[in-house]
Amino acid sequence: MHTYQPISCDFHDLLEVHATRRQPAAIQFRDADGALHTRHAVITDVFAKDGADYLTLSSGETLRLDQLVRVDQARLADWRG
Repeated sequence: MHTYQPISCDFHDLLEVHATRRQPAAIQFRDADGALHTRHAVITDVFAKDGADYLTLSSGETLRLDQLVRVDQARLADWRG
């Protein structure tokens, strides 16, 4: 996978709110090959590890935050500065 690209602090805060509320969300992301995927799951944690930020889903998956495309109606690209 490519070098981690930090995301907007405001978008990170939005992810934290989702994790706190434990409500299902539609999460769109790109895998290492660039294919687009969607999961309907609860964000259970947002954390940092080895110089990158991640989230875990109730499905058991862990995603690097720069893989995200959209969480519900919030598009990551709209939050970059």
